Amino acid sequence: MHVSNATHGATVASLYPELQPQLERILNVNLQPPAWVIDDASQTAWGLLIEHRHTVEPGRELGWLATTATRAALRLMRGWRVDAGVELSDGALAEIHLLHPGPERQVELRERLAEVRRLPTRQRDLVMLRGFGYGYEEIAAATGSSRRTVARQLARARQNLLTLAHEG
Repeated sequence: MHVSNATHGATVASLYPELQPQLERILNVNLQPPAWVIDDASQTAWGLLIEHRHTVEPGRELGWLATTATRAALRLMRGWRVDAGVELSDGALAEIHLLHPGPERQVELRERLAEVRRLPTRQRDLVMLRGFGYGYEEIAAATGSSRRTVARQLARARQNLLTLAHEG
């Protein structure tokens, strides 16, 4: 059965109050991430559902949202490792380390940020988007570049960052 985009868009909006609490429970049980990861991942999934609503069968929205939000949450958590062996799935401890890093970590973060600031503007922008958890496809769409261009620019940025780290 085909549902028009306008009708389906209203359906997506009407599903939010019912499905959002279920989606949050699914993420929390499966991944046990910090609250901000659940918020970011679920909002990413809802935005993508609105964008791709014509491809999701009515009645299958929760499964689609859960899969999409889980992938987004994993991307966020993979990008935010705190210390060796401690990941964001470790809940409050990880949030404390991110919000209140120790003196050595503060120095390291400042140095890395200074290195990123020295990158060419395009590379710096792509590194920042990647750091915020966006995938190559998403970055390509946002910047009007091809996925291959994004991959090459990020590879150059990594090489530049390694060079800058060795110089410092």
